[in-house]
Amino acid sequence: MKPVLGILLGDCCGVGPEIVAKLCKEEKLNKYCKPLIIGDKRIFEWAKGVVGANFEIETLETAEAIRNTTDKENIYYILDQKNVNPAEITVGKVSPIAGKASGDMLMLAIDLCKNKILDGFSFAPLNKAAMKEGGYKLESENKLFGEEFDRVGLTCEVNVLDGLWTSRVTSHVPVKDIVQYLTVDSIYNGIKLAYDTLKFSGNENPTIGVAALNPHGGENGTCGREEIEVIEPAIEKARANGMTVKGPYPADILFIKAFNGDFDAAVTMYHDQGQIALKLKGFQYGVTVHANLPVAIATAAHGSAFDIAGKNIATTDAMENAVKMTANIAMGLKK
Repeated sequence: MKPVLGILLGDCCGVGPEIVAKLCKEEKLNKYCKPLIIGDKRIFEWAKGVVGANFEIETLETAEAIRNTTDKENIYYILDQKNVNPAEITVGKVSPIAGKASGDMLMLAIDLCKNKILDGFSFAPLNKAAMKEGGYKLESENKLFGEEFDRVGLTCEVNVLDGLWTSRVTSHVPVKDIVQYLTVDSIYNGIKLAYDTLKFSGNENPTIGVAALNPHGGENGTCGREEIEVIEPAIEKARANGMTVKGPYPADILFIKAFNGDFDAAVTMYHDQGQIALKLKGFQYGVTVHANLPVAIATAAHGSAFDIAGKNIATTDAMENAVKMTANIAMGLKK
């Protein structure tokens, strides 16, 4: 059976609503899941007009009702939030109304997952500036998910592109502070998180490549000792626990090998080690998976793209990939 997933419209001043509408128009949601659209119905109707769609939108009074529906061609079900008057926002502009609605739909989806009504959710791009103006002072969605699911400090964003998964040991910390967060345990946990997430998605024996921190991998200690003192011991610990792990490799070499198919996942020491490589490779296709949670959550790796919102030129590849990934992980978590 297909999982029941929430499909969140994201920031309604950005490209999210039209991307979701286009996926519905092209019948690309039902093949992965039983979708429940979450957002304001008026915004979704507007998005239908942007992409020239003619599917029907049927409002459900309760989220539970989605489990009793049958897949019907050209009909999609929405849990209407009734919280954004289109006349009070401007597409392409930061709006506290849109920001609050974005945060509210995240919190609703989290609650529906906690109550086992949804198996997970995929959210269209959000805008953190708008969310902060709307009253949500969150540092990141990932931290919010960690707090709400009692996984503080244990979650991570995993990026996926063309079958290559990447996670990182440190994320949104200043570069000057990176080294203090690198320990044998933190690096091992980063490797294990990538390994476990891949297994949940259906890869029974993933191979993990690990980045070095220093130029040329530290050159046997002459250009830094982190490889010798913390990275290599973490790799050995992972191998001792049955994981297939290679490295550490200098970051420039790691991604040459990764894109050649030598690994299923790459674990980097800090944010930009992986993000630069992935975004150069194919920014419009990438997915961000929120890993090590009890439910499946993923989103498109790109942002809300205010500059092209409402013009029907935003591509759907990343959001479709996010829905597919969320469905796969949701099924893996049920096993």
